[in-house]
Amino acid sequence: MESERASTAVEARVRALVVSDLPEVIRIDAAHSGQAKPAYWQAAFERFCGAGASRATVGLAAEGDGGLDGYLFGEVREVEFGSEACGWVFAVGVDERALRRGTASALLERARARFAELGVAKVRTMVARNDVPVLSFFRASGFVGGPYVQLELPLQEAQP
Repeated sequence: MESERASTAVEARVRALVVSDLPEVIRIDAAHSGQAKPAYWQAAFERFCGAGASRATVGLAAEGDGGLDGYLFGEVREVEFGSEACGWVFAVGVDERALRRGTASALLERARARFAELGVAKVRTMVARNDVPVLSFFRASGFVGGPYVQLELPLQEAQP
C-alpha cells in the first residue's frame, strides 16, 4: 500500500496555479469548508497568480486526469512577531476523488523546494484543532508544534 501511495505521488502533475483554476479551487474549498468563498479566492488569485504576484508567493496546482486534484497557497513572511523569515502554507485543498493518493504530499514537497530556493529554513502553518484530517496530514509530513502560541480576543461579549 505504501509503495502504491509513493508511486501515485510521483505521478502527480504539480504546476503553478493559473487564473483559470479559480472555479475549481472555489469548488474544492467549498466541499471541505461547507461554504463557497468566491470573493476570498478571487483576491487570493490576484495576489498569488496575477501580474502583481510577488517572487515570495507560492501558488501550486496538482492536475489529474479529471481536472484540478488539489491546490496549495503559501508565501515567505519575514519578522512577524520577532520570527525569522519562514515559509507559510496558508491553504491546501484536495478534491475528494484524489484523497489519499499523495496529492497534498506532492504539493507540499514542491512548496518545500520553492521555499528552500527562497532561502528560508522553516515552513509553518496553522490548522484548526478540530480539523483532524488536515492536522494529521501535516503531522505525518513532519510538522510539529512551533515556538509561538496563537491567541485571540472576542470583540463582543457573548449574548445571553
